[in-house]
Amino acid sequence: MSDAAALPGQPRGGVLSGPATTRTVNVLAPNASAMTLDGTNTWIVAEPDSDLAVVIDPGPLDDAHLRAVVATAERAGRRIGLTLLTHGHPDHAEGAARFAELTGTKVRALDPALRLGDEGLAAGDVITTGGLELRVVPTPGHTADSLSFHLPADQAVLTGDTVLGRGTTVVAHPDGRLGDYLDTLRRLRSLAVDDGVHTVLPGHGPVLEDAQGAVEFYLAHRAHRLAQVETAVESGLRTSAEVVAAVYADVDRSLWPAAELSVRAQLEYLGEHGLI
Repeated sequence: MSDAAALPGQPRGGVLSGPATTRTVNVLAPNASAMTLDGTNTWIVAEPDSDLAVVIDPGPLDDAHLRAVVATAERAGRRIGLTLLTHGHPDHAEGAARFAELTGTKVRALDPALRLGDEGLAAGDVITTGGLELRVVPTPGHTADSLSFHLPADQAVLTGDTVLGRGTTVVAHPDGRLGDYLDTLRRLRSLAVDDGVHTVLPGHGPVLEDAQGAVEFYLAHRAHRLAQVETAVESGLRTSAEVVAAVYADVDRSLWPAAELSVRAQLEYLGEHGLI
């Protein structure tokens, strides 16, 4: 869920649909919008020699899309063995129950309300299906239940809405919290610096081949927006709508409702830290 289109200096690249890394294929959902960019990226992840695959974020409740995901796996000689969710927003998770019916799989997520089966997901969990290794990384901030999945064999991380392939993401107040999000970005930076992750496989937009650069851009962008919001408040603006009109004047007005969620999160953060 994006709060902006392309921003100056934003890293970008990769593919919108099809193979992305040795172990991943993207099936793009047909739900393009200002908030979802080109649509939701549904990821099929599998070891090259395995007949089992994991699907991350089946996407919206669109039967044609869900069947296309199954068909894509079957063309590669694979069946779906497990479904995972990065978070519960409908553009990522609404189709999960129907997808579970089509594939006979369990659905694992951090939020118990999204699970189908008796297994959830937690920090430090390692998913092993068909020889695949995916490590669960808690990445709250966009939402409280946001997760990313580290794929060490491809030096990649699947980020859902935490880092996008184009633009920046919404901190969806009140569920999303800016302090959590900044901690998450630092955690992802550590994956890049300490664990060799260089590829970001986002929930929307193209693949990024410079994970550290993308995270550094996000951190700089957040610091810049925070400073702008602080200045706006010091100038006498009080409501989140007033701050949006001043700080996000360069952003398409159709995105202002999403920007207002981020502004509320920023105001909360500044207040908690005694900065306003």
